[in-house]
Amino acid sequence: MEKQDLRERVWTTLETEGVNRFPYPPEGRITNFAGAKAAADGLADTDEWRAAETVKANPDAPQLPVRRRALRDGKTVYVAVPRLRDGKPFLKLDPAEIADIDAATTISGSAKHGVPVGPDEMPHVDFIVAGSVAVTETGARIGKGEGYSDLEFAVLRELDCVDDETTVATTVHELQVVDDAEVTPDAHDVPLDLVVTPERTVRTETRYDRPGGVDWNALGAEKLAEIPVLQRLEPN
Repeated sequence: MEKQDLRERVWTTLETEGVNRFPYPPEGRITNFAGAKAAADGLADTDEWRAAETVKANPDAPQLPVRRRALRDGKTVYVAVPRLRDGKPFLKLDPAEIADIDAATTISGSAKHGVPVGPDEMPHVDFIVAGSVAVTETGARIGKGEGYSDLEFAVLRELDCVDDETTVATTVHELQVVDDAEVTPDAHDVPLDLVVTPERTVRTETRYDRPGGVDWNALGAEKLAEIPVLQRLEPN
């Protein structure tokens, strides 16, 4: 199945079954879902989460409980600026410096309370939380189609901020878990180690390889022109 066809099917199913939550409509988004907090609690109950000191998390609504839990657990959180459009494209949320965790972890709040940093200023990232539209039990992931989550990983990989020891996880509704045969990952897609729903935790033991860095040949001139960090990293 084509990725966009699968996205459309999942978005329609979430809406038809009444499990999508604000913001509406689900189409074109990392869709919020009923049970997002329960999934975040399940994620926080893993050994990988407990061991992590630094977490890079997506800014979308369904992972809001994950970001809040991370700060409450004393972890430093990094959130990417939308479309990596700034010269310092990550926002650092330090739990020692944030008084109002609930406010600081919303999309607008992270921009207000977060400290802009470049990837060259970031430590090793222990744990990545990615937003997903559809996933498989073997670790394939489909986002909303813009490719920024995978690009963020690739940028951090270029600077050795992430590696094979970094755990990559997502929280989703059970209806977003699809059959393995429906997804064929591309070379730049970052596979998942953990898939957590409100009901269960799946250790994918993924067979897919992680990208080794930015695939410069796959980037168009427009994206290169729009993202300052790519301009700095691009090989001569």
